[in-house]
Amino acid sequence: MTDWKFDVPTTGSKHLPPDPRYVEALSSQGYGFEVAVADLVDNSIDAGAKDVVIHFLRDGDRLVSLLVVDDGHGMDEEALDVAMTVGGRRDYASGALGMFGTGLKSASLSHADAVTVVSTTKRTRTVGRRWRMEHARADFQCDIVDPAYAQSLIDRYDNNRPIQWQGTVVRWDGVKDFPKHGGSGQTDRYLQRTINKLGLHLGLYLHRFLARNDFNITIAVEDVRTRTVYLDFGVEPLDPFGYPVSGSADYPRRFTTTVPGAAIDLSLEAHVWTPKSNLDEYRAVGTVIDRQGFYFYRNDRLVQAGGWNNFRQPEQHLSLARVAVDLPSVPNDVFRLTVKKSGVDTSPEFIEGLEKATDMRGRPFTQYLADADAVYREARKRSGTVRKPVIGPGRGLAPEVRATIEEELPLLPLEEPIAMVWQKLDTDLFFELDRENRLVVLNQHYRRAILGGRDGSLNDAPLLKSLMYLMLHRVFEKEYSGSREKDNLQMWQSILVAAARSELDRVTDHDS
Repeated sequence: MTDWKFDVPTTGSKHLPPDPRYVEALSSQGYGFEVAVADLVDNSIDAGAKDVVIHFLRDGDRLVSLLVVDDGHGMDEEALDVAMTVGGRRDYASGALGMFGTGLKSASLSHADAVTVVSTTKRTRTVGRRWRMEHARADFQCDIVDPAYAQSLIDRYDNNRPIQWQGTVVRWDGVKDFPKHGGSGQTDRYLQRTINKLGLHLGLYLHRFLARNDFNITIAVEDVRTRTVYLDFGVEPLDPFGYPVSGSADYPRRFTTTVPGAAIDLSLEAHVWTPKSNLDEYRAVGTVIDRQGFYFYRNDRLVQAGGWNNFRQPEQHLSLARVAVDLPSVPNDVFRLTVKKSGVDTSPEFIEGLEKATDMRGRPFTQYLADADAVYREARKRSGTVRKPVIGPGRGLAPEVRATIEEELPLLPLEEPIAMVWQKLDTDLFFELDRENRLVVLNQHYRRAILGGRDGSLNDAPLLKSLMYLMLHRVFEKEYSGSREKDNLQMWQSILVAAARSELDRVTDHDS
């Protein structure tokens, strides 16, 4: 029997360069659209930009390109080659937002067939490089942009729009998220929805930068032929701790601890939000379950908005609890930032440190959780009514609707949520209930009429689905339906079928 070897013995090494398909894997990391654009803005901030413009370009009804333009210090040819190299090595400043050398490429190629970067400095000529997914996938061949075109693209944004003497333009073509056909107002609806989500995301994750007097992000839409500007507005900071009045007079309060084994001194700024707040600063972070917990910052950039990182389970009574944590600047094994900068993995030592955290008067961090819980419960008592717990809403309902339901109604713990789906049913049925799988099945036959002829999506018809949830959730909370409830279900069925048929007739008449 051989002895266990704690180190694996080796006999040498061999160079194994990545297969070109590595780029395809790099671009398949699940970047959300807003997360990908925010990654590009991070690069602008690292470049010292004061103004960043996110430009949607359209040709009539068709969206053609997305550009991120900044007035940062720009790049010369050598620096641009490094920036366009997958995992390109460069020295990041101590306060930089970049880390891995993959963000520009992976974020861009996750959402576009081609990414072009054009840059100029005060002392060097304009240069450009272009990654096309087909070339990157084949043999890592990066195109050199024609210098005349590179200069013309810079000139398009000169005279303080935002480039004056230096800056960079990142251009996405073949954006996968853009509507394939822009007619019937589809492009306008896409832009309204996407720009609203993008503005909220950037406003939240970059709120400390946007609160400064010398940094701005503008989102604009322009027609490439007529140069008509359809939208042009600045992104506002969305401070997740920006309540007008604290939910508790004892907060905010600072707790400190030393993380065992890592020699890291950690500061935790604990907040209690105002109960029943309708501010975007409170509601923009998903559901009541999502928005509670830790808000981690790295170099003033929010990298995680909510979540308890295995410290405890989220629950409705802690929906007012938010804790700001600035991550240590020194490298450590306690906090590991995800490549997309959309979350933080923490070690068990972090949990151990939390259990020992105290404020300046020696009160434990666990007291904060009890206080936040008490504020929530007291606010419920003052409302004068006690609402019965319900089975929560699930997929098929818009996230903002689910968030409001979970805010207004206490949820039954450990219960599978109620989902809404469209399926084919007999035309004399508007809905069907699947108790075992917690499904409300809506009749696909009436979907187009309900949506007014628009294309459907997972979370479509939010008003109808909200009313169906409010009408039907009690049915799922009972083991069986009595005669009165069965009669009500039949009555609702008849009335809704009649209404849906009327809507269908109206749509048909409009089309003809």
